[in-house]
Amino acid sequence: MAEIPVVRARRSAFDWLVPPAAAQRAGTEQLAAGETAGTRFPLPPAATLLPAANARPRKATAAWISRHTNLLRSADAVVVTLSAYAGFLLSEAGFSPEGPRDGGAAAAAAALTATWLAALEIYHTRDPKVLGIGADEYKRVASATLRVFGLLALAAVIVSIHGASAFVTVSLPLGLVALTLNRRAFRRRLTAEKAKGRHLSRAVVVGEPEDVRYVVQQIRKSGAVYEILGACLPGARRGAGLRVDSCTVPVLSSTDDIARTVRLADADSVIIAGPLPGGNRFIRELGWKLEESSAELILASTLTNVAGPRIHWRPVDGLPLMHVDIPQYGGAKHAMKRIMDVAAALAALLTLSPVLLVLALIVKRDSPGPVLFRQARIGKDGQAFGMYKFRSMVVDAEARLAGLNQQNQGAGVLFKMKDDPRVTRCGRWMRKYSLDELPQLWNVVLGDMSMVGPRPPLDREVSGYERHTHRRLLIKPGITGLWQINGRSDLPWEEAVRLDLYYVENWSLAGDLLILWRTFRAVVRPSGAY
Repeated sequence: MAEIPVVRARRSAFDWLVPPAAAQRAGTEQLAAGETAGTRFPLPPAATLLPAANARPRKATAAWISRHTNLLRSADAVVVTLSAYAGFLLSEAGFSPEGPRDGGAAAAAAALTATWLAALEIYHTRDPKVLGIGADEYKRVASATLRVFGLLALAAVIVSIHGASAFVTVSLPLGLVALTLNRRAFRRRLTAEKAKGRHLSRAVVVGEPEDVRYVVQQIRKSGAVYEILGACLPGARRGAGLRVDSCTVPVLSSTDDIARTVRLADADSVIIAGPLPGGNRFIRELGWKLEESSAELILASTLTNVAGPRIHWRPVDGLPLMHVDIPQYGGAKHAMKRIMDVAAALAALLTLSPVLLVLALIVKRDSPGPVLFRQARIGKDGQAFGMYKFRSMVVDAEARLAGLNQQNQGAGVLFKMKDDPRVTRCGRWMRKYSLDELPQLWNVVLGDMSMVGPRPPLDREVSGYERHTHRRLLIKPGITGLWQINGRSDLPWEEAVRLDLYYVENWSLAGDLLILWRTFRAVVRPSGAY
């Protein structure tokens, strides 16, 4: 995963940030002030978050993004045109129930192409704010496409449209898949550029030290989206530095001089990390001042671990009220998830049956004992169930556990060892690529587990849970989840819990599909699996 460009402190366009002879030390322990007059960021040999050497000026970045968007628009037009043309050919070949060649299919194909392209524009599928970030881009493409074909189906009922069934049968699936793959290719191009420190949104983070630190940490985790130029802290003076993990964010100014700092730094955006002296009035006046530099004003929500679909805005006489939906743990959406789980698990079992047979033979020949290992796990609402895995340890592994507790490398209540002596020869590579977990597909069919969900815990782990951690048990555990695609055993316990709780309260069907796709990538390039 790409991170914000990190380079050593150096002199360049930011020479105006030379600190005074005695940089301010007061304010917080986290501010590392300068020690020598004339030194930019005289901190320990820790990396400093500054513009990367190959970062481009703001205008050049905007021009490149514009070219990228126009190129994507052209590629979308080719995909849509070819998809509509494929439906037209099917209709003309006589495979449509309406019969072949009455001349109306060509007009329908042209209208479909124009409407489809217009919908992609109306739904802002190429908005720079969503390109290369999360699943929102794909959701917008899917929504625009499905609305167009829903309109086509409605029109076909009201007015006879020749070839309508051919367009729905061929053009819809072909276009949706091709548009997704097209976006995926362009996303890889954009991500590669941003990983090099190019075409990032140049941002200044404003707020109290702890708030700024949290926002910078989260931005680093999410990938290369913003280039953090520095921070503006209440009462601080330029030349200080804010330590964030192993890096140092330069302090550009106090919060009294944000507009000038943004102008001199040529920043694209200002991120408000938390409450500021002056409150709402300060933020409103800051927005007015930023109009001169055309910089965006971004407010970091204090509602952590709440996904966008649960948030709705409702203005009341100029007062924007934010409504947060209550998490749902049942209903139609969960029924649809169950249907998808069963269909996916049965399809996977049928497709992978030769692989499962080969793995079973390897386990049987590798070491004495049964092929499958059935272990008691805790599922939804605290109900115990038997989870199936290919046996990857010796038969007396549980009996040996007590003697290995002193060597535990796991986080929190988990027990993990990178070189666990109980693991068999075939178990090492099976666990590395998660092949030992394939029998859990049968648990999905039985209804004990889901394809995507929180990690299924052991009873001894649940007994060590803090009160809020029990919320992991509000839905079925999953074969994979956010914990699997974000480091697995390498994750700190608190982060693993946070990811599981985030999923429990914010999961969606589209999000599940994205997690499944990222799981495939994580299995091919495993990390934290042992």
